[in-house]
Amino acid sequence: MPFQLTDDFLSQVEQHIANKDGLALKELLQELHFADIAEILEELNSDEATYLIKLLETELTSEALMEVDDDVREKILDRLSPKEIAAELEEMDTDDAVDMIAELDEDIQKKVIDKIVDEHHAADIVELLKYDEDTAGALMAKELVQVKETWTVAGCVREMRRQAKNVTRVHSIYVTNKQGQLTGRLSLKDLLTAGEKAHISDIFIPKVDYVTVHTENEEVARIMQKYDLEAIPVVDENGKLVGRITIDDIVDFIKDEAEKDYQMAAGLSQDVEADDTIWELTRARLPWLVLGLFGGLGSVYIMQGFEEALERFPILFFFTPLIAAMAGNVGVQSSAIIVQGLANDNVKGSLFNRLVKEVGLALINGSTLGLLVVIFGFIAGLDPLVGITIAVSMLSVIIVAALVGTFVPIILDKRGIDPAIATGPFITTSNDIFGIFLFFFISKLVLDF
Repeated sequence: MPFQLTDDFLSQVEQHIANKDGLALKELLQELHFADIAEILEELNSDEATYLIKLLETELTSEALMEVDDDVREKILDRLSPKEIAAELEEMDTDDAVDMIAELDEDIQKKVIDKIVDEHHAADIVELLKYDEDTAGALMAKELVQVKETWTVAGCVREMRRQAKNVTRVHSIYVTNKQGQLTGRLSLKDLLTAGEKAHISDIFIPKVDYVTVHTENEEVARIMQKYDLEAIPVVDENGKLVGRITIDDIVDFIKDEAEKDYQMAAGLSQDVEADDTIWELTRARLPWLVLGLFGGLGSVYIMQGFEEALERFPILFFFTPLIAAMAGNVGVQSSAIIVQGLANDNVKGSLFNRLVKEVGLALINGSTLGLLVVIFGFIAGLDPLVGITIAVSMLSVIIVAALVGTFVPIILDKRGIDPAIATGPFITTSNDIFGIFLFFFISKLVLDF
């Protein structure tokens, strides 16, 4: 049965911690997976969580620390000494170790690295810290299995046994030349069926997908998704094999990017969580709210310019929320589809073809909704000319909103700006302004005021 963290179980854990009964606590938790330990850590206060981390074996706690929320981990690390943090890092793969140590202040980082007993492991961590965080170099792990193309099968197997001790999961076996440059990959089946005296150069597969240390994370994710890879090797500027990226790292990256884009689409300018301070939440929310405020003031200014229309046809005032809402909704729909397509590299073809497609789609949707407005006006007893004015305005607004929602993300992407910024408040506010202006402008033309 999967582990279920109940209130009763959590109370037992808290009671054992309060009593400093380490033996009872170890016995209670001995059968749990590290993900279950992480779930418990997130429910404890910082002091209790720290006690638990110090009590349990580092093989277990190192995995659990990588599963907990960033804020929880940060509070626990603040209560651990550099030596205790170093002990946790020694049990981690280098990519996880770098992720954790990067959260510490630089002076603490140096103290922690100095306490790592395995000098080779420490050197690998220092190397990975030098890469930009959005590149494959920062995402990769140094642990992998590599063999030389000049080795025999027997020698290869002996060396693989030695290397595999330091690798959590062996996804692939990479082949390099004497200079350490990546030349291919080795099939486990071919290795097992080949004679012991056969050379790796005779059985390895020279075709292998790879990325460089400077490849952006989004491109790494795209390549792994396209070719359905569980792992991908990473090479330096000279083609030398320096690490690998596994699918779990890419899943974490995609999750983080999705959360960031979701928050950006919702009008949050930085990554925040519900438990963050009021000041942090305010800084994240306020910029987009200010944008919405100015957008609303712009709409007021536009409506003031058509004061005569509101005096002669006051019914128009009651339809302005409808026009603004339709403009914002259509813009968000269009931008969301394009942003998703850009993220998945599915936006193909020329801009002209995209223009024709969006205009056609907007004409169909706008005409349908406009017809419904005319029917509503007829049933409600509106002046037919007013009903036609609202319908034509809605059609025009939908076309413009669809074009804005489509091409703003594309333009931002071409200029190297995250297109996710084009969804949510940005598109809604701009289309509200365009929509209200078009509404009154078309009303002026049709109703002749």
